[in-house]
Amino acid sequence: MPAETSAADPTAAVHAAWRAESARLVGALTRMTRDVDLAEDLAQDALVAALEQWPTAGVPDNPGAWLMTTAKRRGVDHFRRADTLRRKVAALAHERGGPGEEVAMPDLDAQVDHIEDDVLRLIFLSCHPSLSAESRAALTLRLVGGLTTAEIARGFLTTESAMGQRISRAKRTLAEASAEFELPVGAERVARLDDVMAVIYLIFNEGYAATSGPDWMRPELAVEGMRLARMLADLAPDEPEVLGLQALLEIQGSRMAARLSESGEPILLEAQDRRRWDPLLIRRGLAALGRAEEIAATGVAVGRYFLQASIAAQHALAARADDTNWRRIAALYDVLASAAPGPVVEVNRAVAHGRAFGSFAGLQVLSALAPDALGDSPLVPSVRGDLLERAGDHAEAAEAFTEAARRTRNESERALLLRRAEENSGRLS
Repeated sequence: MPAETSAADPTAAVHAAWRAESARLVGALTRMTRDVDLAEDLAQDALVAALEQWPTAGVPDNPGAWLMTTAKRRGVDHFRRADTLRRKVAALAHERGGPGEEVAMPDLDAQVDHIEDDVLRLIFLSCHPSLSAESRAALTLRLVGGLTTAEIARGFLTTESAMGQRISRAKRTLAEASAEFELPVGAERVARLDDVMAVIYLIFNEGYAATSGPDWMRPELAVEGMRLARMLADLAPDEPEVLGLQALLEIQGSRMAARLSESGEPILLEAQDRRRWDPLLIRRGLAALGRAEEIAATGVAVGRYFLQASIAAQHALAARADDTNWRRIAALYDVLASAAPGPVVEVNRAVAHGRAFGSFAGLQVLSALAPDALGDSPLVPSVRGDLLERAGDHAEAAEAFTEAARRTRNESERALLLRRAEENSGRLS
């Protein structure tokens, strides 16, 4: 961080250092103490100390090292107090003829090494299979993202106390499951890596297209999802699916500034001003996808994230919506439907086939879906409405958009869907 910024606003410097270093800090402390709850407490103690001391003493030359040293000192004090208590208990037990208990104190003064491995271990720990998907997301944002409980609660539209309870329960679950702070290996690592990527994707998607609430997007969650994806790609640079996830989120994230009008109304992909797409995020995404393609060319298997990133790249490479290679996108969705079948993929495949081969081709793909394939989601009726509108069936399109509006829990999306229903109804008169 620039020295003048640090000097001018040491409190901002504390928060910047925390966001950059908290995952490494909690990861290293968890490795040393083997207790994620204690590790987070020690890290939080260091954060409080920085907030108290940096405004008067100045920002240290190496903020991350300062936080680590402070946290380790607090840890040493903690274990010394605990050790003193154990010795007193042991002495009392000896006086009464009972056995004493010897417990070795962790060596917190040992050299902190393998820091990046510690972060990767922390990500895997946050996504332990004993936790629900929602708890994995919350704990990942807390331990790896460095977000406060209040920030996470705002992102998921719940109260701070409710989110605090969810995070506390997740930590207790990890303790009860005796979750190991070690990287899984073999098939377990592959399975867990998929869980990690799924959580990061969930976090990004909740920010990119909020499932409920007044706002179309929650940018802070999308940005955090991108940051976590970059971090994971740095830690696992030879995994094409991880690189694919990074590419996908960077390319999709590049559109966020263009997804809302000046009045805050949602703008769909084909109507967006592509000059407002973030060129840096597009370059990062295409570069990550290029590295993934190089690895895949050696025979390493790819999957859903690589394929979705390849689809997103087609949009990024089109200077205008009319230049989009929809036939290529439809072909990629056909491959994705075979590699990772599911109703959401089929809905998106219907969109692609509708653009590439005409609305009726898209409707044919959509008609193969079971009516309850996505439960009460607005996705199916909204896509059906779009395809019907393009086919010129405005009465059916209006009904489909109205049904989608009834289903959504997002107020901005509801307003958009109702407007499209009204527009189609107006074309009937």
